[in-house]
Amino acid sequence: MIDFKKFLKYSKSGPRYTSYPTAVEFNTNFDDKALRDSLVRNDNIDAYSKKKLPLSLYVHLPFCRSACYFCGCNVIYTSKEDKKDRYIGYLKKELEILKNCMNVEREVVQFHFGGGTPTFFDSKQLKEVIELVREAFPNFATNAEVSCEIDPRHFDRAQMEVLKQGGFNRLSFGVQDFDPKVQEAVHRIQGIDFVEDSVALAREFGINSINFDLIYGLPFQTHKSFEETLKKVVSLSPDRLAVFNYAHVPWMKKTMRKIDETTLPPPDEKLTILENAIAYLEKEDYKMIGMDHFAKKSDELYMASQKGELRRNFQGYTTRGFSQTIGIGLTSIGEGKDYYTQNYKDMQSYEKAIEAGILPVERGVRLSNEDIIRKEVIMRLMNNLRLDFEIIEKKFNIDFKEYFKNELKSLSEYEGTDLIMLNNKGIYTTPTGGMLIRNIAMVFDEYLHKIPLEQRRFSKTV
Repeated sequence: MIDFKKFLKYSKSGPRYTSYPTAVEFNTNFDDKALRDSLVRNDNIDAYSKKKLPLSLYVHLPFCRSACYFCGCNVIYTSKEDKKDRYIGYLKKELEILKNCMNVEREVVQFHFGGGTPTFFDSKQLKEVIELVREAFPNFATNAEVSCEIDPRHFDRAQMEVLKQGGFNRLSFGVQDFDPKVQEAVHRIQGIDFVEDSVALAREFGINSINFDLIYGLPFQTHKSFEETLKKVVSLSPDRLAVFNYAHVPWMKKTMRKIDETTLPPPDEKLTILENAIAYLEKEDYKMIGMDHFAKKSDELYMASQKGELRRNFQGYTTRGFSQTIGIGLTSIGEGKDYYTQNYKDMQSYEKAIEAGILPVERGVRLSNEDIIRKEVIMRLMNNLRLDFEIIEKKFNIDFKEYFKNELKSLSEYEGTDLIMLNNKGIYTTPTGGMLIRNIAMVFDEYLHKIPLEQRRFSKTV
C-alpha cells in the first residue's frame, strides 16, 4: 500500500530525469563539430552490448493553432499554412546533412512524431514528412514502435490513412481533463465527442495501442471532478495512460503565467486526486507502471515492467531497450551512449544553421565515464523502481557497494522510513518509495549536490 501522507512529507523540488546529466548541464560549447564527432563514435560497436546500437528517430513538428496554458513543450503558435510547407523543406535539408554525418543504414526500432501538434499538419504534409524520414533511414525493424501524438480536435480520416500507410502502430491522444471549467482555465476546450470519434477512427484502422495523456494539478481540479474524467477515460478503453503531475514553471513558460495560481489545487487536494486516481485505475484493471504510467495487463509495457526490462527516453517508456535517439527538427533532443544534444529553439537560428550546411545544434553535453555509470544507475532506478548491483558491476567492472558507499549511506534515511529495502544484491523500492523514485535517484546525481538548495528550480515531486 502507498502511504500518501509520507509521500507528501517527502515532496521537494527535483529533476524528472528524462536525461542524466539533466538539461541544466547542457552547454553551447557542444556544437556542430561536437555532434558530428559524437555521431561517428556512436556508429561504432557499443563496448558494453558488443553490437551496434539501434536507432530511435524523433521528429518535432512545432506548430500549434493556439496555446494550451499548461503546456511545457516548445511550440510556435500560428494559423499560417505556408509556415508548415517551409518547415518541411528545412526538415528535408536537415535529413540530407544527417545522411552525410552518420550510418543511416542502422536498424530503426522507434519513430515518433511529437510537437506542437503533429496533426496540425494535413495528410499531404504528414505523408511528405514520413516519406522523407523513411527515405533517409531505410532500415526500419519489422516490429518498430511507430507513434504519433494526436490532438483530437485536429484529426481526420485522411490523416489516419496516411499514418497507417506509414507504419504507425501507436497513437497518443492529448486528453488532460474532460471538465469544462478546467478546460476553459487552461485554454483547451475539447469535448469528449472529439476523443470518442478519434479513438473509433484509430481502432477502425487497426491501431491496437492507444495512449491517453492526463494531467492532475490543473486549475479548478478536485478529486471528484477528476474521478468523472477518469470514468469517461475508462469508458473509451485506452491501452495505456500517462497521468502526469502538472509542473507549474511560469519562469520558464510564459503561457503558464496566464494561469491564476490561486485556482491550482493545494498539495493535499492534489495528493488526494492522485491517490484516488491510482485506486480507481487499479480497480479498472490498469496496472501502475513506474511513477506516472498505467497499462492493461495485456499490454507489452506491463509485461516488460514485470521483467524489469523497461527503458525510458524522451518519448516516454519503451520496451525496445536502449537506442540512440536522433532528434530531427526545431528544438529536438538527441541522445547517444555518451552525449546529449538539442537543436535550436528559435526558427531563425535553426534555418540559418541548415542554410550554412551545419547541424542545427544549439547545445548539448559530452558524457564522462563517471556520467555514463551514474546515468545507468539513475535510469535503471527510474525505469524499474529497483536496481540490481550485479548488473552495474558486470557492465562497468566496479564494486557497487564500494564505489557508491557514500550514496548508499545517504539512502539509509529512506530505508529507515520504509521507502526502500537495501541488501547486498540491490535497492528495492516499496510502493511508497516507488512514487518517490525521483528523490531516491537524486542521491546518485553528482551535479545536483553542487547546486545550493535555494537555487534549485525544478518541479515538485508532488
